[in-house]
Amino acid sequence: MTGFLGNAYLWVKAFHIIFVIFWMAGLFLLPRYLVHHQEVLGTPEAAAWEKREALLRRMILTPSMAIVWLLGLSLAANVGLFDGQPGLGWLHAKLLLVVALSAYHGWAVGYARKLAHGVGNIAQRRLRMLGEVPALAVILIVILAVVKPF
Repeated sequence: MTGFLGNAYLWVKAFHIIFVIFWMAGLFLLPRYLVHHQEVLGTPEAAAWEKREALLRRMILTPSMAIVWLLGLSLAANVGLFDGQPGLGWLHAKLLLVVALSAYHGWAVGYARKLAHGVGNIAQRRLRMLGEVPALAVILIVILAVVKPF
């Protein structure tokens, strides 16, 4: 499958990066929404946060993540990930981090749903710290994708 994208490779790569930016914007925003939502649990304002979170998930987060995965796996196949090409240790590590980031996405969406049911059991400080996970992940992912250290 190596090289199957041909002249479309740069277009696929460009759209992959665009949707990564959209996904990351949502992953930076949702945890902040969760902090604010948890602060107002049990008040009428909580319903407004629930709507904001649902809209963010439906319009940005989930579609962007799906497109990132689709385009990213296409790019990975194009460079020979599934053909056993050597020298792709960086890509394996990057994929592991993207899987972890996807799991984080799932956790954040699940916690938003718990908050929608009036249950918020994470300390505010810890919830704020968890909001920094996407930033740390994207730093490592970009370094792996650009520097390709191994």
